Order: sequence, then structure tokens, then C-alpha cells
Amino acid sequence: MSEPKFSIGIDLGTTHCALSYVDIGACDGEQVVQEVLQVPQLTAPGSIEALGLLPSFIYLPHPSELADGDLDLPWTDELDYATGEMARSRGAATPIRLVSSAKSWLCHAGVDRRAAILPNDAPPEVARLSPLEASLRYLGHLRAAWDDAQPEAPFVEQEIVVTIPASFDPAARELTAEAARAAGCERMTLLEEPQAALYSWIQQSAGGWRKQVRPGDIILVVDVGGGTSDFSLIAVLEREGNLELHRVAVGEHILLGGDNMDLALAYAVAGKLAAQGSKLDAWQLRALTHACRGAKETLLSDPDLAAVPLVIASRGAKLIGGSIRSELTRAELTATLLEGFFPPAKIADRPQGRGRGGLTQLGLPYAQDAAITRHLAAFLARQVAATADLEGFTGELPEDATFLHPTAVLFNGGVFKSELLAERTLTTVNSWLTAEAAPAARLLEGADLDLAVARGAAYYGYVRRGQGVRIRGGTAQAYYVAVESVMPAVPGLQPPVQALCLAPFGMEEGSEAALSELEFGLVVGEQVRFRFFGSSVRRQDQVGTLLDDWEPEELQELDEIQTTLPSEGRAAGEVVRVRLHARITEAGTLELEALPHDGPQHWKVEFDVRAGASD
Repeated sequence: MSEPKFSIGIDLGTTHCALSYVDIGACDGEQVVQEVLQVPQLTAPGSIEALGLLPSFIYLPHPSELADGDLDLPWTDELDYATGEMARSRGAATPIRLVSSAKSWLCHAGVDRRAAILPNDAPPEVARLSPLEASLRYLGHLRAAWDDAQPEAPFVEQEIVVTIPASFDPAARELTAEAARAAGCERMTLLEEPQAALYSWIQQSAGGWRKQVRPGDIILVVDVGGGTSDFSLIAVLEREGNLELHRVAVGEHILLGGDNMDLALAYAVAGKLAAQGSKLDAWQLRALTHACRGAKETLLSDPDLAAVPLVIASRGAKLIGGSIRSELTRAELTATLLEGFFPPAKIADRPQGRGRGGLTQLGLPYAQDAAITRHLAAFLARQVAATADLEGFTGELPEDATFLHPTAVLFNGGVFKSELLAERTLTTVNSWLTAEAAPAARLLEGADLDLAVARGAAYYGYVRRGQGVRIRGGTAQAYYVAVESVMPAVPGLQPPVQALCLAPFGMEEGSEAALSELEFGLVVGEQVRFRFFGSSVRRQDQVGTLLDDWEPEELQELDEIQTTLPSEGRAAGEVVRVRLHARITEAGTLELEALPHDGPQHWKVEFDVRAGASD
């Protein structure tokens, strides 16, 4: 394969996708030639426009809904669905045919992410897609748009970086990587979104970032996107006269973002309508939620607007005459988002749970507490020791500190287009610092809230080739596999398990670890389950560390894999003596391989939740 001409960065977002690219040959050190692809997409039936963002929506029309040619794109006339702006606008009126939040479903371990489940509440006559297929279609659209614009530099020959939330577990990472490979990303790397945002800030500063941060700094990246709230901490070090950046912590996976805000706004408007005598049914509430998403984005993008009109279609025959009209005002937007999602909080506050019903509808596992400020407080408190063993770090934390003190804050995500929300978050963090007699954190300005992730991903692809400044960090968590103890059968008692460290915190991409001194028994030929754990706080564990017990907050259980490993000539249920070998791939996914003591066979246990995850 020929050398790539471009480094392509793809933001595979919950509400928008974007593609940026760096011309590798035209760059000189940190002086980078970078562009954003204008993506052709349908904005109405038969109408195509090239836009900087591709909304992450797919509309599945009824066979008789559109005329021939209405779904044609410059590169194909064979599609029976719409992706992008038209999908979003048309789906707002007919939400049962709209695929949305595919990225959130892709990381939902409670469903089969390969099954056709979206739209999740569509009636039986509506075609459905899997979260994996929806992701593949977004990537496929971006690939086709690239090849149409750059025929002399085919997509499959370029360096591709696809972004994911920092909190994605190994299964969600592998599924994203699989979708990317299927879309033609042969030279593909995964990058955490908060890191991508910081890379973009570095690149756009044209070298000036060194004047804005100094050794001993802790940069807090607060990334509130369409589906998730992501927190990362990055330490600034000086080694041999050069500044270095090390990612030292990431938050848990918090399904809390723009989707939740859209629903909250919809309920606020629905309450206003109910007071006026107009009650919405479930179908209309879904349509109102999509309408509120558009209105929110409009208000956040234009600070001079006071209100945006809303129209909710009637379910009756008189669609026009029966439409319900309302508006979303800036005051309603501010009150709902500011007090509902960014309320004042103390550093000792924690996310609140609530009593849950015994039966619930199947859906996304949203965070129970909508207060992003309380989730942030819990994250900083949990990471109080994140820099304790970081070699070369000169920052000092008082002995009585109850949380890790950030010295600078970088915001990412369209939510922070609202200066009020950014100001409330920074004010809240600084109130915590003041309470512990620490200096206030400063705001790192100049972030591109819509395109930072895609731009940063493209720049990272360039940096990986030995240019510019690189953020060090490796894996965002330490990963463990459960090892079941051997014990006599005892009624009502399950055998205890140990947790074996496969990959320590910060294990770099492309590195391997063989547990050569340890042997285990691997059950083949019958269905078994593999339990996995992750930890963002245990930084001292090394490959091969075997934990007999741990506190609940130290290890979080990840996806369980149920599979039958092939017996390959052995008896079903036989226990084979094996050594384990773990690897972090160049793409950033984790592989576990079992090598037998007495033969050439091997078994690979993958984190991609395939049925029969082995080879």
C-alpha cells in the first residue's frame, strides 16, 4: 500500500459526524495545513448541500413516501434511506422512522449491538438497523464524500483516526473499530475525544500553547456531547527542557448529554402546552424532543435570538390545521439546562440515585442524576491520587486535599456554546478550589466546540508520524479477567474469583504483555463465561497482579462474554493448561490470547461481543 497523503480525523458523534484532514507532505513541524471536509448530503428530497457537519441520523422512509431520485447522492442512486440533515429534519416529524443515538446504543452492554433494534420503539412494519450498521453507514457516507472530493487520494489509502469517548469499554471500542474497518479504514487508530479536543487546541495555538500551560499544571477536559459526559485529566511535565503532556485519568461512562437535555426541554414545553389545554401523546412528545434539539442548537449558535418557534404535527387527518404551535425561549433554555444539568454543587456532593421500578422499558441506561456538576465532583475526588506516582511531575497537592486540583480547564462539546453553562461549570470548579485554599483554574480559550474533535484527530494522525507534541497515556484503565477458584461444592455458595491484571493503566498501543510465569486452566468444548473488570484508580498493578479482594469503587465489572471455545480434538469440558498473552493493538483495542502448554493451538478471547468470540 502506498504512503498516505493525508491524515484523516473522524468525529463519529452522537448527534453530528465531522471529517477533518491534514496534508502530511505540506506540514512543517507544528505548522499544519488542515481543512474540514464539506460533506454533501440531502437537506430535502432531491436537494443536496455540502455542509461542515453530517448529523448522525438515518431516516428510513416508507416505500411510497418519496419519488424516484429523491434519495440520490452524487456517488450513488441505490440508497433507500437518507443520512444527515434531511434525515434529522424529516425524522423530527416522523420519529418512528428515525435512527438516532446509535453511538449510545453501541456502548450499551444490555442489548445485542449487532441486532436490528433501531429505531428502538418503531412498529413492526418499519425496517430497523443495528447500532453497528448505523455507525457503518455514517462512516460509509463520509468515505464516499471523501472519495468524491479527493479521487486522486482514495480513502482506504489514508491514515485514519476515529474518535471515541474516553470511557468506552473494550467491547464498544472493538465494535467501533470493526465498523471503521468495514467502512474502509485500513490504517485505523482510535483516539479518545477529550484528547482529540486538546490536540485541536494545541494545533490551533500554532505553538502558543507552551505559553498558556506550564510544568505542574493539571488540565481538566470537560466534554459534554450529544450522548455522554466525558472527563479527563492531563498533567504537564518538563523533561530534558521540553514540555510533555500525560493523560492521567478518565471518568466513568456517563450516559448524560445533549439527548437528556433535549428531552428535558421537550417536557418543559409540553408542560407549558398542557397548561394551555394541549396535551401531547407519546408520538408527539418524541417529535417535540427532536424539534427541541434543533431549537436548542439554534439558540446556542445565535446569542441574539430570543426564541425559536416549534411546530408539532397532529395525529389526525387535518395535519396542517391540527398542528400545535409553541416556542422555546432563551429563558426556558437557560433555566432548564443551567439549573437542571449544571446546578451549584459542593465537592463532597455525589450523584444521586433514585428508587427504580421492578419492571422497566428496554432502553438506554441513562445516568439517574442529571447534575453534571455532581458527576464532576465525584470524578475529581476519585482521582485525588492520580499524579502521586507520576515521574517528573512537579505539581504539589496538599496532604489534606479531598480532590485532585485542576489548574486549567478546556471545554468541548456544543453544549458549551452557551457561555452561561461554561461559566457555571468553571465557577463551580473554582469554588471547590477556593474551599481548599488552591488557586483558581484558568480557562483555556480558543476551542472549536463543533469541529475540535475531528480536527484534533487529524492532527493526532500527523503527530503519530513523529511530528508535533504527543499526549502520553496509553489505556485509560487497567483491565482484569476473573479467575475462578477451585473449591468443593457448597450449597448456595459460588466459587470465589480473583482478578488477574492483563493490561496495567497506561499500557501503550502496539505493546504486548506475556504472563509467562503463570498458568491457568482453560475450559474448552462447552459454554463458559469470561468476566472482565476495569479500574481507573488502581495504577500500581502490573501485568500478572492477582487480586483476591477489592473495594467496590476500585474495580467495575465490564461486559461478560459467553462463548464455547473449540475443543480441537480434546474432550468437551476438558481443562487445558494455558499461558496468557495480552496485547493492546495499534487501533487501541485489547486482545487476550491463551496458549496451551502442550501444543500449537491457541484461543483468542476478543472483546467484540461476537457469538462465539474465539478463533
